[in-house]
Amino acid sequence: MKQVKRFSYTPILGWSMSRYNMFSICKRKYFYHYYNKYDPELPVRLIRQLKDLSSKPLVIGIAAHEVIQALLTRLGKTNKDIDRVKFIDYALRTSEHLTKTAAFHEVFYREMEEVTIEDIYPKVELCLGNLLDSDRYRWLVEEAIKTSDEWVIEPGGYGETRMDDLKVYFKVDFLFPIGDLLYILDWKTGKQDAERHRKQLVGYSAWASYHFEVEADHVVPTIAYLHPQYQEVEEVFNEFDLEHFAIQVRAETEEMYEYCRDLEQNIPIDKSDFTRIDDPRICSICEFRGLCFPEDYPIEALAEG
Repeated sequence: MKQVKRFSYTPILGWSMSRYNMFSICKRKYFYHYYNKYDPELPVRLIRQLKDLSSKPLVIGIAAHEVIQALLTRLGKTNKDIDRVKFIDYALRTSEHLTKTAAFHEVFYREMEEVTIEDIYPKVELCLGNLLDSDRYRWLVEEAIKTSDEWVIEPGGYGETRMDDLKVYFKVDFLFPIGDLLYILDWKTGKQDAERHRKQLVGYSAWASYHFEVEADHVVPTIAYLHPQYQEVEEVFNEFDLEHFAIQVRAETEEMYEYCRDLEQNIPIDKSDFTRIDDPRICSICEFRGLCFPEDYPIEALAEG
């Protein structure tokens, strides 16, 4: 199987689902996340401290992904049955380490005194158990294992690719060939989001088609939901789907370009032009809420504490 292509660094912004999603929801959050060094009012140190805050759902997802990565790496070497006791112990220790080392915004903003392993591990354990008991896992052990020397598990980098000469990012969790097909599995520990995740599926198809030079309909991208039970969403696309997606990506990229003063160097326009949203449902869980609503969140006191 061909290798993932590499690209030389350029400062111009690249489209990704997470980047455009943040841009479309709140321009001020987008500024703090991507352009904090250009803030004329606030210390970069403070903004980046908030940017680095984690959350319970995020740590649960990271823990599940790390354990699955280790599981697949082992499976690529041997298809012997795993020792469930040792596997669960490894998953618990991984979750404990992440819980102890993460800085949670729930704690920073005094919503919780602390986040403990009891807040994280039960869902991680359920997600992993659902995977191990699934038909998909049995299929991996019995069929996909035959091409384990060609598996791509959590590839390094950011998943950079090109689409109509635009810089685009898609980070796959797991890719492997079976016959003349390329399969992609993406693990989800959160809620289903049909529209967003379909967009992700077609993006994975475009990424694999570009890097491995295969027709779009030879790529089988799948979202694997691990909670509350194991469930998959799979869709195969054709060249028309990829062309339509490329048009959408270009339009969304050009929207973000409008907020750059210097496009090639990715230097933003003034912070004041990045308007903030004022929606309690969104702002109440944003890591930057102390910057936008200092009267409700005395940010400097919180940061010092």
